[in-house]
Amino acid sequence: MIEYLVLLSCAGFLAFLIPGRHRRYAAIIGWVFIVLTLFASLPEYFRENNFMYPLVAAMSVPFLAITVKYLLNNDERAMHLSRAAAVAFLIYAPFGFTQVPLFAWLGDQLISLVVSQVLWILDLLNFTVSLTCMDPVTERALDPSACAGLLRDTITRNGYSVQIILGCTGIQSIAILLGVAAAVPTTLRQKLFAFLIVAPTIYILNLLRNAFVIMAYTDQWFPYWPEVASNGEMGYESFFWAHNVIAELLALVILVMIAYSLFTLIPSLGKFADDLYQMYTGEFRKAFCKGR
Repeated sequence: MIEYLVLLSCAGFLAFLIPGRHRRYAAIIGWVFIVLTLFASLPEYFRENNFMYPLVAAMSVPFLAITVKYLLNNDERAMHLSRAAAVAFLIYAPFGFTQVPLFAWLGDQLISLVVSQVLWILDLLNFTVSLTCMDPVTERALDPSACAGLLRDTITRNGYSVQIILGCTGIQSIAILLGVAAAVPTTLRQKLFAFLIVAPTIYILNLLRNAFVIMAYTDQWFPYWPEVASNGEMGYESFFWAHNVIAELLALVILVMIAYSLFTLIPSLGKFADDLYQMYTGEFRKAFCKGR
């Protein structure tokens, strides 16, 4: 169901890119289905003890209400923000929608490329692992001899396995930040430098992130505070601290740094970010500071 919600959101945003009076309504459809996707994903987030995305889901409700209000008024800030989301989907769609055979193939190729490069990094570090595949039914790593016809996307060591999925390739973060860079009009030079700042940086750092998580989990570096980190799986605590805490926080810091670089490269983008901040905080002040 989640894939169809994302597909409907993508359809709304791509329709937004087509000139016409319908654009604000198309953007609203896009934002509504993004929020529904976040809430539909909550069971998976809770199962992984991932608390960041449930928080994002909770915050998305007032965000949606404010965005819809300003889109209905054809506010330029909300329209530019929707343009950023539309461009992000345009970049992500060829890899993310497995319902389309060609797109599924492209996504698998990207995953295979990331797996091979992560293996290369682990080999440089003399960290021995084996490559296998994941049983789509039991979600358990299979013996390599049983992987005929399945994507070899699972890295195993010491009986612990990490599957590299599309979310592990960095394509979502790359698409989002390139979408942000496209939110305001830019020169060809700015577009080129924005791509060079975003895509190679996130891709390379994401490879290092994957290698770190695999090493930390399969060698059980962080078997701490199971009352907080455990989900019932043996050894999950190390994955929780490596993936859900350390890697997530570092990724957040890096994304902020990249965003700052984009604001320096494209000064109008910094002004746009400030305008958005004023728009949303202004609405929150109206809602919570009445009568004061």
